[in-house]
Amino acid sequence: MGTVGIPVKLLHEAVGHVITIELKGGSSYRGRLFDAEDNFNITMKEITVTARDGKQTHLDSVYIRGNMIRFMVVPDMLQQAPMFKRVGPNAMKGRGIGSARGRATIMRGTYLLLTQRNRGVDALRPGLRRSVGERM
Repeated sequence: MGTVGIPVKLLHEAVGHVITIELKGGSSYRGRLFDAEDNFNITMKEITVTARDGKQTHLDSVYIRGNMIRFMVVPDMLQQAPMFKRVGPNAMKGRGIGSARGRATIMRGTYLLLTQRNRGVDALRPGLRRSVGERM
């Protein structure tokens, strides 16, 4: 299997916090997230259930199957979770994923130029020696 996505990571970060879940049937559950699985199956404690007609009920514990969840509301404080620091807009600045690949390509090109020069290829192109020498 592949790696877990950002929504699953967010769900696991929300364990222990008060969240609100709306189900496909229209009812909503607000309570403390006790446990969460990668397929969004969740266990909640101390829940207030609001039915589609607005009637409220209190439950001690509930298990909700992940495919029944329409959406969930998690606390705003989870935006500051350490696991989301890399995902921000500045994630690709500086030494990002592709910088080493670019450097390797430049080094390989420079190596090929120098080896061709040593083999006498620069005699065919007189401007090559001057341009390589200026960079060094």
